[in-house]
Amino acid sequence: MTTDTTEKGLETLIVEAMTGLKADFVQAGINKEPSALYGGTGWILGRWQDYDREYAVDLVQLATFLNSTQPELVESLDLKNASPNRQKFLARLQGEVTKRGIIDVLRKGVKHGPHEINLFYETPTLGNTKAEERYALNHFSVTRQLRYSRDEAKLALTLLFSSTDYL
Repeated sequence: MTTDTTEKGLETLIVEAMTGLKADFVQAGINKEPSALYGGTGWILGRWQDYDREYAVDLVQLATFLNSTQPELVESLDLKNASPNRQKFLARLQGEVTKRGIIDVLRKGVKHGPHEINLFYETPTLGNTKAEERYALNHFSVTRQLRYSRDEAKLALTLLFSSTDYL
């Protein structure tokens, strides 16, 4: 068996090791459970199609995280629809990242109207069960060939690694 030493081959090895999904299944659109044979470190395979170029965010992963951690916010933010509420929230989020930086936004969250929105839960202290449960809800994803440019669809990142899938 020969080793694929191309950029695509390296990308495939990284994604398989992080997600535990065999690239053949991913490319064919087959939804399989991660396999120990291919590694897997808890990372989720993101889809470039879920990435909103305007606000630089994976809407599916963001909505999934918020739904599992702060379900009371999901309806008011209206992330599933291209509504003014969603646009206002995403613009706020983008503005906070621009002003404060992604690390600060992940650590401290974002205030949006009456809501205080958490986007990441830090490593829990030993024995803090509630913090352990919250930490387990964090999302870490790897997305292949992410087309990010709003004006030139061919510009893409080879791999994007994101926490709680906000970039």
